[in-house]
Amino acid sequence: MEDLLFLRLWDIYSPLLTEHQREITDLYFNYDLSLAEIAENKGVSRQSVSDCLKKCRKQLIQFEEKLHFAQTLTELTLESSFLLTAIGRWVEKAEAECPALREKIGELKEIAEHDYSEEAKKAALEHRDSLNF
Repeated sequence: MEDLLFLRLWDIYSPLLTEHQREITDLYFNYDLSLAEIAENKGVSRQSVSDCLKKCRKQLIQFEEKLHFAQTLTELTLESSFLLTAIGRWVEKAEAECPALREKIGELKEIAEHDYSEEAKKAALEHRDSLNF
């Protein structure tokens, strides 16, 4: 469980680590290399790799304590999930109660189930300057 939290934080905050820290954490968590394998690969001691991983964990936790990006992403994901679940339940109930509206309800269902990730990426890129990132 601790490693999953670390990976979530790493996905969000790794650009804030040094290149050396990113490489070591990437090799350890994403490529599943041992401390000894990383040490040999990077030409450093096993203890150095261990110290780096410990320091990175601490830094990533500090970033999250200050910025709360992981918490915010989790809350937004859950909020979206709850909303879609509520819409789905409403659609099922409305279809049963109002057969004449079945076509319109089906359109609403398609809207709610549509994956908007590509549209969101495109809009973010198009409005990058005005979004300040």
